[in-house]
Amino acid sequence: MKNYAKTSVAAGPRAELHDALGLTGAEVSVNELPAGASVPFVHAHKQNEEIYGILAGAGYAVLDGEKVELKAGDWIRVAPAVKRQFFAAAAEGIKYICIQVKAGSLQQYTAGDAIL
Repeated sequence: MKNYAKTSVAAGPRAELHDALGLTGAEVSVNELPAGASVPFVHAHKQNEEIYGILAGAGYAVLDGEKVELKAGDWIRVAPAVKRQFFAAAAEGIKYICIQVKAGSLQQYTAGDAIL
């Protein structure tokens, strides 16, 4: 059995990587919304914060009623209780990655977790 997993994400509206990679500490999804489209629901979380990275295009998020403009290269962290919904710009779509992890669970990172 290998100690790593690899998958490929094809073009499409949403790809969830939890099962495909056997993730044990996070959920990761790659999402695409065409121009003028939106995630069809508002949601929040009980425990998990989300980190969004905008890979291409533009749009905005409504976070607890505040409109936050987003473009390729932007990253945003959203606390669990924040009510959120994402929208593509009227003139272009948006492609983004969403990383979902339990808030407050990170104990070590980068070099602090490395074994050299």
